[in-house]
Amino acid sequence: MEISKLGNLQTPGPLYEMAQKQFLKAAELMDLDPRIGNFLLWPQRSLVVHFPVVMDDGRVEIFEGYRVQHNTARGPAKGGIRYHPETNLDEVSSLAFWMTWKCAVVNLPYGGGKGGVRVDPSKLSERELEKLSRRFFSEIHMMVGPAKDIPAPDVNTNAKIMAWYMDTYSMNVGYTTLGVVTGKPLDIGGSEGRPEATGRGVAITSAEACKVKGIDISKATVAIQGFGNVGSFSAKILNEEYGAKIVAVSDVSGGIYNENGLDIDELIKYRDENGGVIKGYPKGTPITNEELLTLDVDILIPAALENAIDDKIAKEVKAKIIIEGANGPTTREAEEILNSKDILIVPDILANAGGVTVSYFEWVQDLQSHFWEIEDIRKKLTKIMIKSFGEVYATKQKYNTDMRTAAYIVAIQRVAEAVKKRGYYPM
Repeated sequence: MEISKLGNLQTPGPLYEMAQKQFLKAAELMDLDPRIGNFLLWPQRSLVVHFPVVMDDGRVEIFEGYRVQHNTARGPAKGGIRYHPETNLDEVSSLAFWMTWKCAVVNLPYGGGKGGVRVDPSKLSERELEKLSRRFFSEIHMMVGPAKDIPAPDVNTNAKIMAWYMDTYSMNVGYTTLGVVTGKPLDIGGSEGRPEATGRGVAITSAEACKVKGIDISKATVAIQGFGNVGSFSAKILNEEYGAKIVAVSDVSGGIYNENGLDIDELIKYRDENGGVIKGYPKGTPITNEELLTLDVDILIPAALENAIDDKIAKEVKAKIIIEGANGPTTREAEEILNSKDILIVPDILANAGGVTVSYFEWVQDLQSHFWEIEDIRKKLTKIMIKSFGEVYATKQKYNTDMRTAAYIVAIQRVAEAVKKRGYYPM
């Protein structure tokens, strides 16, 4: 059943329209009730704020920020806040939309949220960054809360900024509220296992993908584009715990290839001592990011850029499996080519959901004031990721479709069922 766009509703921009098209493909295949479908096409709430910050030289600058909640039928909104000079309402709305499905596909009791501030944080002093962060969180105070909307780190935000957010909210309500954000330092309600969580989820789904493709992961070769948090933890866990051989990695400075496998701990140490980049690492052959994407490997993990694999590169991809560690690394045109080549793509809303899953664990621990051992966190994450992969793969086979559409079907079914059972208020 086709879902039509009714009334005078307008999308924030072209990125959100693309996100809607992904939704519509799954909705039509599963014959979703159009009354529910039309509701799920749009964000529930969007807040745009303009706020002043007194800079170190006495100037007052005005910044623009956003918080969007796409859907809260299954629980409070969940999603990061990013600081970037090019972020906008279209981007933030699209990311909130995707977060709804990411939470639902791994069956977390959350809806999708996202936030952002148009700012280049590298141009701010530490004091200016803190003042901006605290004022922004005060501006969106009415939307957030441990039972309403729980932000987290995203692009150019981190545990330190989450600590400022938590403190700001706590000062405003008059008591310490650990559960208002996740991704915090361990000393103030953070969770063990959070830094590695997204990479661990990528590794787990890689292992499950190998099973369905008949590949022994202990003998698999892996190439990873992006060697930040997600890429480096994915590499380390795949190598140390699953026995896979990491033959190539890359970052903004270029890539390194070694057919005999890279020493990941050594490479991480080199990166950390070399200004955060791997350029110049001596134990491998330099390659470009594009060359990495077209290597003859079992598993390719794009964990860096949006739209990294376009239709041109897709024609040259030789990997048997693609695990989307980054958000949106494959264009729609590229995905059609890759699917025609029988390359198994584990989509971003499943592959990188380990991060939000352990964020959920952090929130639960904060609400209970009871904190878990890292072994328990890893065990719980592994169980959720394996179960979710199995549900998506079974849906893929049932509908004879691709993994991305299958993941959307699983997620949409869960959210639609919540909407149906809750009903429409007021009647």
